[in-house]
Parts: sequence; structure tokens; C-alpha cells
Amino acid sequence: MSAAIDENAIFQALADPSRRAIFESLTRGEAAVKDITARFDISQPAVSQHLAALKEAGLVTGRRQGRCTYYRVQPDGMRPLVDWIAQYRAFWTQHLGQLEQLLEDMDP
Repeated sequence: MSAAIDENAIFQALADPSRRAIFESLTRGEAAVKDITARFDISQPAVSQHLAALKEAGLVTGRRQGRCTYYRVQPDGMRPLVDWIAQYRAFWTQHLGQLEQLLEDMDP
């Protein structure tokens, strides 16, 4: 998967407020689907769909143990997004500095 596809998949996965909330809850530790469902006012099939989208984007991983599936955050899943933000942070830091200097030069 290329970096652009990774970024798009991550943005799409996190665009949904329910998926963001599920992802955020998993940052506190691994949880079974039934436990995730109990935390939110969402049906189990909907939670499973959200988890599938997060997994497809590389943000979470799942493992089966008996009849339960446990999900946890994939540590490197956010790397493409972090790299993308770092690129634009450098861009905007430089350009905002130039704008600030221009405004200071214009100040009478």
C-alpha cells in the first residue's frame, strides 16, 4: 500500500465519529468486541463494521481467542498520517514565519 493510499484510508477511517471513539477507547488497551459494544450505544454488527474499517486502514489488529475476537491499536498504524502532518508542519512553520516577518515590516 502506498503512503497516499495509507493516508486516505486513515483519514476515511477516522472521519467517522464512532470509529474515532472506538479507536480512542482501544488506545487504553485491548478489548473484546463484546466489551467495545458495551461501551457505546451502537449495535454489535455496527461495532464490527467500524472495527473492520479501522483494521483495513491498518489502525487496529484483531486476534481470536476461543469465541471472542480481541482488538488493539496497531502501533505503526498512524505512521503515514504522522509523517504527512510533519511534512505540512514544516511547510506552515516556514510560511507563517515569513508572514510574521512581512507583517512586522509593514507595521509603521
